[in-house]
Amino acid sequence: MSNAALHVARTGLDAQNTKMRVIANNLANVNTTGFKKDRADFETLAYQQIVQAGANSDAENKFATGLNLGSGVALQGTSKINTQGTLTQTSNALDMAIEGSGYFQVQQPDGSIAYTRAGNFSVTAEGTIVTGDGLPLIPQITVPQGATSVSIGNDGTVSATLQGESEPSQLGQIELASFMNPSGLQSVGGNLLVETAASGTPQVGIAGLEGRGVIRSGYLETSNVNIVEELVDMIETQRAYEVNSKMIKATDEMLQYVNQNI
Repeated sequence: MSNAALHVARTGLDAQNTKMRVIANNLANVNTTGFKKDRADFETLAYQQIVQAGANSDAENKFATGLNLGSGVALQGTSKINTQGTLTQTSNALDMAIEGSGYFQVQQPDGSIAYTRAGNFSVTAEGTIVTGDGLPLIPQITVPQGATSVSIGNDGTVSATLQGESEPSQLGQIELASFMNPSGLQSVGGNLLVETAASGTPQVGIAGLEGRGVIRSGYLETSNVNIVEELVDMIETQRAYEVNSKMIKATDEMLQYVNQNI
C-alpha cells in the first residue's frame, strides 16, 4: 500500500538538504574576497485537482473552494545576492574594490573572458597585472620595469612614476563590465563568473559612468555573507528537515497500522 504523503515528505527532505548545501557554501566562503552569497528558491510541484472550484455540487449549487492536493516542493534555483560587501583597507595599490555595480574582466586560459569582484591583483615578472591564479586583467596593463608609485584612480586610470621621470605617466585604464541581470551570471569557481543567456551581454566601460561603480585602490571587498543570518537560516532548515522526517515516520506508522488491523 502506498501513500502520497510519503512522496510529499520526501520532496521536502530533498529540498531542505539542498538548501543546507547552499548555506554551507555561503559559510565556507565567509572570508572569500568579493564573494556574493547564494539563496535557495523553492517552488510547489504540480497540484492534483480532485474537485474543481466552481464546479457543480448539485443541480443548484457550486463548490466554493474545490479540492486541490499538492505533490510537494522542488528547488527552483539559486539566486546571487549582489549586495555590497564591506571595503577593508589594505594600503596595497594593486588591491582594488568596486564600490557599486560592475565586475573586473580577466582572460581565461582558453581566451574567453570571465568576470570577478575579487580585486586582489598582483604583478608578474613581466609587469602584467594578474589575479592570484595568474589570469591577466583585461584590458591588459603592463607596469614597466623599475616603475614606482603605482596608483589607480577611481575611474580605473593606472599611473606610475617611471625611471628618470618626475611626473607620473599613464599606463592604461581598467574598464568594468556591467550586466542587465547580474544574478544570471554562472559561477565557475576561482572567484570567477561567466556570461549566460540569462545575464545578458556585458556593457563594458569606464568606472563611475553609466551606472557602473567606482574603483577604490588600496581596498578589498569582503564577502557579503552575514554569519548570524546564515546560522539562523541553518537552524530553520534543520528544523524543517526534521519535521519532514517525522512526517515520513508518522505516515509509515499509519500504513503499518492499516496493514496489521484492516
